[in-house]
Amino acid sequence: MPRTPSAVAGTVLVALMVVLAVIGPPLWGDEAARIDAAAVLQGGSAAHPFGTDNLGRDLLARVLVAARYSLLLALAAALIGGVAGIVLGALPSVLPRRGARFVTGMVNALVAFPGLLLAMFTAVVTGLGARGAVLGIGAAIAPGFARLTQTLAASVAGADYVAAARMLGVPRHRVLARHVLPNIAEPLILNLAMALGGALLGLSGMSFLGLGVQPPDYDWGRLLFDGFGRIYVNPEVALGPAAAVALAGIGFNLLGDALAKGAARRPAHRPDRAAPPAAPAPDEAEVQPDAVLDVRGLTVSFPGGVTPVRGVSLSVGPGEIVGLVGESGSGKSLTAAAVGGLVPYPGAVSHTALRLSGEEAATLTQKELGTSLAMVFQDPMASLNPALRVGGQLAEVAQVHQGATRAEARRRAVDRLGHVHLPEPEKQAGRHPHQLSGGMRQRAVIAMGLMGTPKLIIADEPTTALDVTVQRQILRLLREVTEETRAGVLFISHDIAVVGELCDRVVVMYAGRVVEELPVERLAEGAAHPYTRALLGSLPDMDTDRSRPLASIPGRQPAPGDVGDGCAFAPRCPLAGERCESSRPPLARVGAGHLVACWEAS
Repeated sequence: MPRTPSAVAGTVLVALMVVLAVIGPPLWGDEAARIDAAAVLQGGSAAHPFGTDNLGRDLLARVLVAARYSLLLALAAALIGGVAGIVLGALPSVLPRRGARFVTGMVNALVAFPGLLLAMFTAVVTGLGARGAVLGIGAAIAPGFARLTQTLAASVAGADYVAAARMLGVPRHRVLARHVLPNIAEPLILNLAMALGGALLGLSGMSFLGLGVQPPDYDWGRLLFDGFGRIYVNPEVALGPAAAVALAGIGFNLLGDALAKGAARRPAHRPDRAAPPAAPAPDEAEVQPDAVLDVRGLTVSFPGGVTPVRGVSLSVGPGEIVGLVGESGSGKSLTAAAVGGLVPYPGAVSHTALRLSGEEAATLTQKELGTSLAMVFQDPMASLNPALRVGGQLAEVAQVHQGATRAEARRRAVDRLGHVHLPEPEKQAGRHPHQLSGGMRQRAVIAMGLMGTPKLIIADEPTTALDVTVQRQILRLLREVTEETRAGVLFISHDIAVVGELCDRVVVMYAGRVVEELPVERLAEGAAHPYTRALLGSLPDMDTDRSRPLASIPGRQPAPGDVGDGCAFAPRCPLAGERCESSRPPLARVGAGHLVACWEAS
């Protein structure tokens, strides 16, 4: 929490009120209840600083004693409103579409309804008194919490670990309970502190209007109501309860505001979904009869005519590592996301074929997809839920898809962590992701993929954020896993040198299209496309003349919405001719296992 003057003041005021609520009744309870017929309706004096009521009871003592009841009622109202609001806000995440729309519409209507009127209506319906007032204020608080929960849940729902859980077939209620709510709990709790201040003010107002606490019970609002008739004669009789309400309300609001500022999150904006475009005819590409992945004519588009992936066709065989390489923005990661069904909203995916181990991906159950496909993302911290321990996240795969007990899943998780050479796997399984280094987190993500029996592993730039030594260890681990499990690997990288070292076959993408595919042994000397040659030429080696500027590719890659009908690389290509500007070259065979999309390729 930031140490601002407002935060300090709020903390002091709240602490003072809590202490007062604890010690007030034992210390001043008898004085607050003592009737003195000789001191009825007195003003302020040395014996009674805030005067007395119509039975001669000391008002200062009653204000101090009322702190406990006032704060307890405010806490009850805030908890009722918070719990009801969180449930309402979370329901759209687990209900079918129509039910979710109904709940969302109801929340919108309640938010638009004046809170005080809602509180008064609820209090009258449920009966005058403390119970009705608490329920009324709780009902007034709930819509705000529901809207906040919906907004926070929408922002967390876009995280990779939530998308992965859904892809694995984890039930909606479990995704909500394990992956969404724990990660939005902090701002909800912080806003509860602010709700306490609002609840206290609201309950005091209800009691002041005669709709809240009824005699012989009393809270600060009731004491203010009792003294209001004498405010012009003895104003001090209303000063005590008014000051208590104001100070407590200000304290809770200052503290809650200071805490909430440290946990502020921006809501996600989701534009309207565009209709999926028709799939284009696929380019010619190598197809293996036993391929674990066979993609034909894969296209990903977004509203506004933006198409970052255009008719991609590729395949991966068992035990084969296929490298997908290209500059940032070439469509590599979106291609991988489309294969795994993880294209973010409002993206639309179309294809003529998408097969995993010979079966159409659309026909696979969530259990089959969750155990046969493993994904290793670029940022393991985004793939792992920061609120859960590493071992528990791995064990979830075995529990959901393999019917394992918690103990069995835990043992397998520890075994998988050891399998990827993570030191002290039992100890690492009990840690949270932030307690592991970057390389250890990446190994844990690979181990998560191995909890099932994956036939295809998609590794999306898994070494980008790691130092060179750890990169080499991760690459060696991927090769070991491939040789042992015979799983195919689609390895995505912008580093063609890494791809040349690890992979068996290379697929080069540019501006959303495949421009060349060739065996890795022919990469250095046999690359035919000018873009592939330029990528290779931009790699420095030990013989590079350091007195001259490093080689680079002039110009820049076109944005997805700016790709024309011709070759997208033509503006940067030294061989480009008139035909390159007007007509897109097809992906054609130029040798065994070698395909090139270039009019001028030799």
